[in-house]
Amino acid sequence: MRVVIAGAGNVGRSIARELIANGHQILLIDRAPEAIKTASVPEAEWLLADACELASLEEAELETCDVAIAATGDDKANLVHSLLAKTEFGVPRTVARVNHPSNEWMFDDLWGVDVAVSTPRLMCALVEEAVTVGDLVRLFSFRGGQTNLVEMTLPETSPRVGVRVADLALPGDAVLVAIIRDGTARAPERDGAVEASDELLFVVDPANEAELAHYLSPRGTAALVDVRG
Repeated sequence: MRVVIAGAGNVGRSIARELIANGHQILLIDRAPEAIKTASVPEAEWLLADACELASLEEAELETCDVAIAATGDDKANLVHSLLAKTEFGVPRTVARVNHPSNEWMFDDLWGVDVAVSTPRLMCALVEEAVTVGDLVRLFSFRGGQTNLVEMTLPETSPRVGVRVADLALPGDAVLVAIIRDGTARAPERDGAVEASDELLFVVDPANEAELAHYLSPRGTAALVDVRG
């Protein structure tokens, strides 16, 4: 894919290196001359320009990009870049960095954002996922907010311990997508059973989260931890 990254700071350059290693073509844009460090990512294209200006994005031929990533340290700039990429240039996929969690509510499709990435939320998710047993942890919302990725470390007291995957009567359209056991991720097998201390990853409609939490770990009141804030 051809990917444009607005913001050539530490975050933008790190993303660029990872994507280049995976075989993608990268264009880094930044308006600060001191940020143009071509030697740090020599395989990328570089453009000294304002990623929030139409003329700059036309020069970058943004319409040829498959993904636009707004990775600056300024939430306003990330929103404007995403909106222009989506509405003016028809970029199929936009990803925006959220610097301040209080601004997260704005990073949605109204501003042209397909995926919002909040570093504080992700760090919180890792902490909650590591220490929480028996609570459903909401890790991530997919585009449109109609589906979430959630996790639960199955407690020893769960009535589902030892139940075959095929026999799990998951509520709604919840789907068990992965089981992490002894540090190793594996695809669920119909004839395999879930075990105590398994980390179970589900894709589920938000409306069914509480019911799923109660089904896996009945407590009278289902526990749900939202690490997205």
